[in-house]
Amino acid sequence: MRAVIAGAAGYAGGELLRILTGHPEVEVAQVTSERLVGKRVDSVHPPLRGRSDLTFVKRADLREADVVFSALRHGESSGEIDRLRALAPVIIDMGADFRLRDAAAYPRWYGWEHPRPELLRDAVYGLAELHRDCIRTASLIATGGCLATTSILALRPLAEAGVIDAAQPLVIDALVGSSAAGAEAGPSTHHAHRSGEVRSYAPTGHRHTAEIAQELGVDAATVAFSATSIEAVRGVLVTAHVFLGDDLADRDIWRIYRARYASEPFVRIVKSSAGLHRSPNPKVLSGTNFCDVGFERDAHSRRLVVTAALDNLVKGAAGQAVQALNVRCGFDERIGLEFSGLYPL
Repeated sequence: MRAVIAGAAGYAGGELLRILTGHPEVEVAQVTSERLVGKRVDSVHPPLRGRSDLTFVKRADLREADVVFSALRHGESSGEIDRLRALAPVIIDMGADFRLRDAAAYPRWYGWEHPRPELLRDAVYGLAELHRDCIRTASLIATGGCLATTSILALRPLAEAGVIDAAQPLVIDALVGSSAAGAEAGPSTHHAHRSGEVRSYAPTGHRHTAEIAQELGVDAATVAFSATSIEAVRGVLVTAHVFLGDDLADRDIWRIYRARYASEPFVRIVKSSAGLHRSPNPKVLSGTNFCDVGFERDAHSRRLVVTAALDNLVKGAAGQAVQALNVRCGFDERIGLEFSGLYPL
């Protein structure tokens, strides 16, 4: 397949290029960056040294392909969607422009009116674990945000099983590394401001709340979501506090998660009674497409604590996009995503 990447200079675009360079069914023909036109991609993404001789081009110079990956800033791809769709029959958008099905949610959560609301009903949320059948025939696929993806995979089995007490809030705390802020530096990512810090940057109102509510089938008002920056480069760790409608035993929760994820190649249940690695840890997932999910039942109440971890640039972005491509094209879902991680790291 011939692929092009619009917006390949950032961290997610570079990670996508790294993965696709090793994908046996894909040839990356062109990559864009408006500010780096003419520069080699390996001058920006050093893991590509000796693996790619591509140079960045303008988006206006893109030629026809089989698939376009968009790694543009939030709000850009929806403004250029007609031009992107003219290039290829399949668009995989890694931004937020087509994640939400309700156009009215964009002013509330992103602060802008959606320019092409009629396309939202046809766009498919790109998380294969939830929408595999729809992805197989989709022409516009929107991958999920990294914090939303972690939270959704943590809680979707419980939502589907109907065991969550709807009268109680879903309390979700997400810790995330600095690469989630993107490659362009800003005040919050400046080393002097970031080093040694643990900063709550969105205690309320985080835009990924809308995705979580949408994909769990709950009202956004019941999702109490907070995001915290930590001194790490990669990784997301979600800790969710769920109140159960019934007094379920630990084995009942096991059955729910095993039944839901038994056949999923990239979701693992991590739960041990002892040991250093008894619960999900984003560090050991660096570079992988896995999401690890664990849980612990509070013996003193109906609270269930669910933890989940992933690499925000892989399963939370580029890896999710490649997994969606594999599903869409009928490839083995694991192709290009076989890396199992490094330890110790």
